Amino acid sequence: MKSEPDAFSIDHLKAMPRKTEHWDGIRNYQARNFMRDQMAKGDLAFFYHSNCETPGIVGIMEIVSKSAYTDHTAFDATEKYFDSKSTPEDPRWIMVDVKFKKKLKKTVTLQEIKAQKKLADMRLVQRGNRLSILPVSLSEWNFILKMAGEL
Repeated sequence: MKSEPDAFSIDHLKAMPRKTEHWDGIRNYQARNFMRDQMAKGDLAFFYHSNCETPGIVGIMEIVSKSAYTDHTAFDATEKYFDSKSTPEDPRWIMVDVKFKKKLKKTVTLQEIKAQKKLADMRLVQRGNRLSILPVSLSEWNFILKMAGEL
């Protein structure tokens, strides 16, 4: 799950009450579907800092909501992610609650990920894949944890 660190970083999440926050602002249907159809309470997710000097995986968080639920920020015209076509009666967008688990011992940079043949099929490095939420296979997960010095 990607976020720009100047907007919301791993440290912001760690500083939240109960180290928990909702993950809002997803405005891409494919990313929304990944969140809706493939995330479940107890799943772990990498926290990825994007659009910064050194993009990369910086930490781990846990999905703590029972399931995805309506993203209320879509209904508020003062919110950055307002969507006039989304209504409480017919919501387009959803969110999940995430909880800080840990910062990685070492950031695994996008450059390092791209250099690994074992990660060549990872969606993050596929051409044109700019989604803020992407699935990660178990083998990719474990390989990245090894790169971070966690395994």
